[in-house]
Amino acid sequence: MNRFMWPLAGFIVLVTFFAVGLTLKPGEVPSPLVNKPAPEFELTRLATPDQTFTPSAMRGKVWLLNVWGSWCAACLQEHPVLLDLARGEEIDIVGLNYKDARDDALEWLKRHGNPYVLSVADTQGRVGIDYGVYGVPETFVIDAAGVIRFKYIGPITAETVRSHLLPLIKELRQ
Repeated sequence: MNRFMWPLAGFIVLVTFFAVGLTLKPGEVPSPLVNKPAPEFELTRLATPDQTFTPSAMRGKVWLLNVWGSWCAACLQEHPVLLDLARGEEIDIVGLNYKDARDDALEWLKRHGNPYVLSVADTQGRVGIDYGVYGVPETFVIDAAGVIRFKYIGPITAETVRSHLLPLIKELRQ
């Protein structure tokens, strides 16, 4: 009888872990970068490869860094939300095109619309690694001092914008 109790106990513990995991929100995975300075980088701009961008160019502004790729189905899902956010002129959105071919990314933006004030090309994914990117899309809110204040994993929804992003942006601008 005792030899059946240990596997049963192990099974119960495993089921408990899975049950707890199902209640978590994957978009709200804690990041060690929140409340720390955003990693610096210098990348070429997607549309104008002879020009570069660094996050320090955004100092003094609250802005979003949105990690995306033309190959990403979830990026297409969140894209209308980003377009609406950009139209509202609430915040500047910088795109970090992740592990993508420049021509594919430019064609994708042409076809679906461009919510970004600019996009940079992270073709090797090194900047994504520095930012702790798990996958795309991911979005970071960066304050005027260059500190990451919020990280969202997965496609941004209108509800996320309304309940998390806009209130945080308003607070950071005060």
